[in-house]
Amino acid sequence: MLSADEVQASLNGAWQLMMGKPDGVRLLDLSADGFWNSFFALIVAAPALIVGWVGVANEIGDPEALTGRLGILIRVAIVDVGTWTLPLVALAVVARHAGIATRFVAYVVASNWASALIAWMLLPSALVRLFLPSTNQFAAMLTLFFFLLSLALTWRMTNAVIGKGAAIGSAVFAGMLVASLIVLFSLQAMLGISIPD
Repeated sequence: MLSADEVQASLNGAWQLMMGKPDGVRLLDLSADGFWNSFFALIVAAPALIVGWVGVANEIGDPEALTGRLGILIRVAIVDVGTWTLPLVALAVVARHAGIATRFVAYVVASNWASALIAWMLLPSALVRLFLPSTNQFAAMLTLFFFLLSLALTWRMTNAVIGKGAAIGSAVFAGMLVASLIVLFSLQAMLGISIPD
């Protein structure tokens, strides 16, 4: 279990990287323990993520069947956790070939903590989704705004932590985005989750 100070330092480091400041990596624990401890960011993000899962389960589940919505919530949680972690596994496989093996640990640690920050940043749109359907224009615009903002911040974090120039950083960002989308759509299809248009 990480201390509150360690969590705070990690989140601060990730935020600095998201602001495009490479020095933020100095606040991250890049040891073997720090690598594995960075997955604690899933726990830090869990309350914000759960709000989103409940919103999706309420929207696509049977409103009369609590067990049906609970099942959907669990499947949505599996999709989110898989989308968070499986692209990192794929990156581990290709990191040496992509010439970023020396930055892999720093990227994973920074990405985990940045993902926790993004989960909390997306909370307002998740809260709105609890009360308004995703087809509502305001809810859709709010979700789109925060999604685009999260992409911009993730791109900056990636460039700052990879530290090999914008071309390589952008290629890593694009590869991870594509991998995340593939995992997302594959898990949704495998688990029978259909998000309304």
